[in-house]
Amino acid sequence: MAESQRVVIVGGHGKIALLAAPKLTAAGFSVESLIRDPDQAQDITEAGATPRVLDIESADTAELTEAFTGAHAVVFAAGAGGGNPARTKAVDHEAAVRSMDAAAEAGVSRYVMVSYARSETDINTVDPNSSFYPYALAKHQADNHLRSTSLDYTILGPGALTLEPASGKITVLDPATAGETMSSEETSTDTSRENVAEVITETLRSGAAVRATVNFLDGKTPIPEALASVSS
Repeated sequence: MAESQRVVIVGGHGKIALLAAPKLTAAGFSVESLIRDPDQAQDITEAGATPRVLDIESADTAELTEAFTGAHAVVFAAGAGGGNPARTKAVDHEAAVRSMDAAAEAGVSRYVMVSYARSETDINTVDPNSSFYPYALAKHQADNHLRSTSLDYTILGPGALTLEPASGKITVLDPATAGETMSSEETSTDTSRENVAEVITETLRSGAAVRATVNFLDGKTPIPEALASVSS
C-alpha cells in the first residue's frame, strides 16, 4: 500500500515518535526521523527509522523543505519539554510554523500535529503567570496557524500521557468541550503514548480525519472506528 511512501517525523527521539516509527514501518511506510543529537541515531535505527540530524530550533524553512521533499507526510511530534519559555516558543510555535510552511513548499500536503486535548481552551483558563502558560500559548498558536493553511492536516489532542501499553481503543472528545471534560472528576484523562502512536499510524494509513482535530482519551472504541467517525 505505502511501500514507497516516506513519513518524516519531526522530533524523532521523543517517546511518542519512537513508538510510532515501528508502527508506521509495519504499516508499509518508510520513516525518516529528524533528531538534534547525533548520539540519538542508534535509538532511531533500532525503532526501524532512518535518522537525519537536523535541529529544528535553528533550521530555517529552506532546510526543512529539503528534508520534507518527496515525503508522503510530515508528523510534528517535537516539543521543548517546558521549563524555558523562550525555547518553548522557539520549538512548539515558531519551528512548528516553519515546518508547516516547509511542508507546503515541498508539496507535502499531509501533516499530522501532536498537540494536547486542551490546546483550544487552556489559553482562556490558565493563569498567564503560570509556568505552563508559555506551552499552552505556543501550542494554541501553532494549532491555529495549521488550521489556517491549505495542508491536509490532522491535529491530535491526547489527554494526560502515560506509559501504559496501547489498548487500541480511544474515546474521541468534542473539541469545543474537551476542557470541561478533562476537568471533570468523573473522567479519567489518561492517554497511553502508545495509543497516540497507534492513532498517528491509523490516521496516515486510512487517510482519516483530514482537516480535523481529534481530541481523545483512552476509551472503549477501536481506533479505526473512532477515527472514521471524525468529520472535518
